[in-house]
Amino acid sequence: MTHEPVGGAAGDDPRTGGAAEGRRLTTREAAELLGVKPETVYAYVSRGQLTSRRAPGGRGSTLDAAEVEALARRTGRREPSPAPAGELVFRTGITLIEPDRYFFRGVDATELARAHGFEEVAEWIWTGALRPGVRFTADPESLAAARRTAAALPRHSSSTDRLRVAVAAAAASDPLRFDLSPEGVLSSARSLIPTLVGALPDAGEPGGYAAGVRDGGGPGATAGTSSGATGGGPDRAAAAGPGDPLARQLWPKLSARSADAGALTVLDTALALLADHDLAPSTLAARIAASTHAHPYAVVSAGLGVLEGPLHGAASGPAHRMLAEVVERGGAAPVVADHLRAGRRVPGLGHRLYSGEDPRASLLFAQLEEVPRAADALAAARDVVATTARHTPLHANVDLALAVLSVSCGMPGEAGETVFAVSRTAGWIAHAMEEYAERPLRMRPSGRYGGPRPPQPMPKPAPARDAGQTPGTPDAN
Repeated sequence: MTHEPVGGAAGDDPRTGGAAEGRRLTTREAAELLGVKPETVYAYVSRGQLTSRRAPGGRGSTLDAAEVEALARRTGRREPSPAPAGELVFRTGITLIEPDRYFFRGVDATELARAHGFEEVAEWIWTGALRPGVRFTADPESLAAARRTAAALPRHSSSTDRLRVAVAAAAASDPLRFDLSPEGVLSSARSLIPTLVGALPDAGEPGGYAAGVRDGGGPGATAGTSSGATGGGPDRAAAAGPGDPLARQLWPKLSARSADAGALTVLDTALALLADHDLAPSTLAARIAASTHAHPYAVVSAGLGVLEGPLHGAASGPAHRMLAEVVERGGAAPVVADHLRAGRRVPGLGHRLYSGEDPRASLLFAQLEEVPRAADALAAARDVVATTARHTPLHANVDLALAVLSVSCGMPGEAGETVFAVSRTAGWIAHAMEEYAERPLRMRPSGRYGGPRPPQPMPKPAPARDAGQTPGTPDAN
């Protein structure tokens, strides 16, 4: 394509790697450089990520080439590689996964999580801007509705059950939920995440977790619990205020024990690390919902529905139960043997995207070394890895690291799933914002029909059953 003569020398074309200062691009040229449609460039302008200026003579608008080039670097959209045949691929500027490393908007995610809290990492994922000390605040009306709705569930309901109904209640309380502008979506997100946390009951309360009692905690999960852990004693986790970091607000929902600084750091880091991981199944579901221009609450609901699968967000529960058993039995060998004998995979090991140790697990293990109460569970986790490595070279994944935190701090087996759900909400919102800028309803695959070929005869009604006959029971005659 030939550039319009709107200033700058030919050698300044940013696509050639030269200086872009002073050069102006047409909307179509900017779209070509970014690898998007012109409509998406307009969306970037409307949300303030690019600035446009009327071209001389009033014919169309131009954009600053340096700004476009910078946005191309941030979003990772420039020069997209072709997708393998038959593979569904989305251009995204949020997360890049490479062998044994991953990045949030080009920044090493583990280094980002080591230096910044969850809210700051979420803002970086959403906007590409770092806001030190940022805090998220729940809307009081939405929070009250979410708490009432979650509290109405049966006591045996899981945390994910409560989060799902909390999202629905918060959506019903937000008349502006259909505002899909970047500002509107971010406003909803900054309120929704603390609302989800606030809707969960405190550990030890009706419907909440009792430390070490639920979900097969066993001695490994209860060691060190004081007599006052669930009754307001000195080891009782203190209530958090709305101005506290989200990790501090989440802690008393997961454990009745008080949190020391080291354990809180691990929880905050886990939230930051899990905020996004490219197109995981729940994120794909969220993007499909966003492609219909569903509001952010519906996007999060879609993600939560997929997250509950035992092969996704619920994978940390089996790792918790296994690790608690290893601590109780004093070694990994008999526990690993039981899993292998039963034909079960050893939980907490291996990841399809990492050949070595999951980088998220590596950072959490390093931080858990600074938490004295985690020593036994951490040693048990390393024993599991070493025992299994005698036969299969599998490395620890983030589920095993979350299990060390939950077992050592008196949390239930589903605590890791709760952490996962709260954290990944940030990633779902980020992907929804990207998807809102794409062509709507672009994800409409065609099914490959394998049923009977038409025309088929009209089916005959099934014979009526006797009133007392149960389905599947053969007739007596």
